[in-house]
Amino acid sequence: QVQLVESGGGLVQPGGSLRLSCTASGYSLDIYAIGWFRQAPGKAAEGLACVSRSDGSTNYVDSVNGRFTASRDNAKDTVYLQMNNLQPEDTAVYYCATLWSECTSTSSNYSPRIWGQGTQVTVSS
Repeated sequence: QVQLVESGGGLVQPGGSLRLSCTASGYSLDIYAIGWFRQAPGKAAEGLACVSRSDGSTNYVDSVNGRFTASRDNAKDTVYLQMNNLQPEDTAVYYCATLWSECTSTSSNYSPRIWGQGTQVTVSS
């Protein structure tokens, strides 16, 4: 069974950066499109970005486009989310997930299939 593990969260000041990593046990990640999601307290989970399983294409929602960059290194079997210019409203638990469908540059929604356990990101001065 695929299990995903996120890492790299933490406390950062406004304007700072973090890089989240997503790894897997049980299977290689390179057969999956991967999505990044977050859930803030009292709010529904929000899809942020996805990375294609085939050609590395990415897609972002407007709220993070230009600040967050999703990528994958198949040699390391790891998917990343580089987050720059973080703001207090980015505070949430961040998750990676395998997706039911492929990610393309024009993806309009991300359908999570298998979730990781999440990593906390807190943006505060």
